[in-house]
Amino acid sequence: MAAIWRGSLTFGLVNIPVELKTAVRADHISFRLLHEQDLSPVKYERVCQADGETVPWNEIVKGYEYEKGKFVVLTDADFKTAALEQSRTIDILDFVKQDEIDPRYFETPYYLVPTKGGEKPYALLREAIRKTGSVGIGKIIIRQTQHLAGVKVIGDALVLEIMRFANELVDATEFNFPGRDAVRPQELQMAEQLVENLAEPFDPTRYTDDYRANLMKVIKAKMKGKKPRLEEPGGETPDSGVLDLMTRLRASLEEGSGKRGADRVKKKAVAAGRKSAKPKKRRTA
Repeated sequence: MAAIWRGSLTFGLVNIPVELKTAVRADHISFRLLHEQDLSPVKYERVCQADGETVPWNEIVKGYEYEKGKFVVLTDADFKTAALEQSRTIDILDFVKQDEIDPRYFETPYYLVPTKGGEKPYALLREAIRKTGSVGIGKIIIRQTQHLAGVKVIGDALVLEIMRFANELVDATEFNFPGRDAVRPQELQMAEQLVENLAEPFDPTRYTDDYRANLMKVIKAKMKGKKPRLEEPGGETPDSGVLDLMTRLRASLEEGSGKRGADRVKKKAVAAGRKSAKPKKRRTA
């Protein structure tokens, strides 16, 4: 996998040569817009809203709309004036405890991979961050854009996460949320019990994109000229009427307990089957 950035990670006087490689990959189904009559691809054109004519690239400029219908035009020279000096370093400015950072700040993760000569200081920084439970906060310039970045440890890797600046977060005070006084102790106790009954170790492979899977079944069936066959969604339609919250909590607890019991019985049966399938050792005189 090609690196999207090469440079060095610095903290104090320590310099670590690293490469930045993507840690996630998009898995979306893409479509092309087609002309319905002959299925020819449809292309986008740059059309002027005033006269409806197509505008060539050499007549297009970039403008900032400071009021409705009023623009300030920026030239290439303006962008060069505002551009920061190209830097090939990630300077860690501070180390912050991980639990002090609002998760909303984190956006896109990348692996920091050490290059030749950087293995030892890389491991040193990784273990120091792991031991202290910290996140290194710094800045990085990627494709002429400056980003806030957090460096954290995941397994044996240092992971750089592009972060949002403070002005990018919506203040929660703009909305109205219910207070704690709206919760009755009995309801809270049952809700806690329900959460505990449904608690499981996190396994990301359990959660799949069902819509994408259905869409691929439809596509493959149409490629073969067949009608897609999808499973009908199971379960009853939830009652839209008003129902007492305690009644719903009790029903949820009973349903959860039933499923857990069935799962335990199934696991015991599988374990017993494996045990009985093992060959017995013959006793010798």
